[in-house]
Amino acid sequence: MTCRHWTRRRALGALLAVALLVAGGIPARRAAAQNTSPTVRLLIDYGDGTIKIITDLPWAKGKTVLDVMNNAQTHAHGISFTYRGSGASAFLTAIDGVQNQGGTTGRKNWQFSVNTAFGDRSFAAFEVQPLDVVFWRFTTEQGK
Repeated sequence: MTCRHWTRRRALGALLAVALLVAGGIPARRAAAQNTSPTVRLLIDYGDGTIKIITDLPWAKGKTVLDVMNNAQTHAHGISFTYRGSGASAFLTAIDGVQNQGGTTGRKNWQFSVNTAFGDRSFAAFEVQPLDVVFWRFTTEQGK
């Protein structure tokens, strides 16, 4: 199996996981209609075959991806992460000790999307909505 084939396979697996999370939101939407507190989900793909999923993270109006990450830190099987800067200039540097590798060819870095939209601004400025899925990938492929 070639490296390119393996990468495509992992990408398809990650996309399937996101699709299942979004589809899993249908029962959550019903619950939301019954006046339960709205939530968001966090999915982290470490780029080595390991994926962590944290569900039922609290949502509130104006909450950003950074807020979701902070809430995930306090989860029973939570995460740790580091970043530099603040607001529109905040930049994630590591999740669970897995650090960005830099900007040269073939190096992996953390990239995020919300639902299926690639992050187009700082994670500290990107607002989330109820039932959103925040997806972090440690990858060499920008936006994929």
